Amino acid sequence: MKFDSAQYGLAIHTASPELGLAIDNFVGDARSQVWELGRDLSTHLHVHLAAFLQPQAWADLAFVAVAQGPGGFTGTRLGVVTARTLAQQLELPLFAVSTLAAVAHAQATQVESLQHTNIAVQMLAQRGEVFGAIYQSSSDGLHMLLPDAVMSLDHWQQTLAAWTSPYQLIQATGGLGTSVSSVLALAQHDRQQGLKPHWSEVLPFYGQHPVVSPAPQA
Repeated sequence: MKFDSAQYGLAIHTASPELGLAIDNFVGDARSQVWELGRDLSTHLHVHLAAFLQPQAWADLAFVAVAQGPGGFTGTRLGVVTARTLAQQLELPLFAVSTLAAVAHAQATQVESLQHTNIAVQMLAQRGEVFGAIYQSSSDGLHMLLPDAVMSLDHWQQTLAAWTSPYQLIQATGGLGTSVSSVLALAQHDRQQGLKPHWSEVLPFYGQHPVVSPAPQA
């Protein structure tokens, strides 16, 4: 079922122990909320999602966005599978947004000095490695200069040392769920470019060992 009058975008962020939800019609009606759920994420996600959506209904959604990682294995997978199921059942585009890109966008939005500059985002991975990526913040959006990748800390530091443009290093630690509004904003930017990604294209990003989630059953 597809709803031609739909106006809202919905974003889901579960790549950390927090649950972040955001909804926006991009003409003044926007809200977001974050819950510290930890191990209760899997049992409380759908309850919070249903309550958060109100007073809007599923018919009001024009697209769905999700933080695809990097992040915790279980949480990231749960968010992506939930978003895929919604997009499939509602016949909506599903936008996958990097966790690191959302952090970079959120920081650039909040800190004026980060606008129009390179932003390097670093997040701890397993076995002493790190996730790293570099983005460019500009007036027309956020542009990826170095794709998300997992690497040794030495390799990452060498990459930064060899980077020829000035940059600001951001450590992505706690509070990742608060960047859910940036997940939605980045998805809306791609939507304005005419993109309409199919839900089946969206997979969680874990770094070294990506795991393909099974397609939700109709």
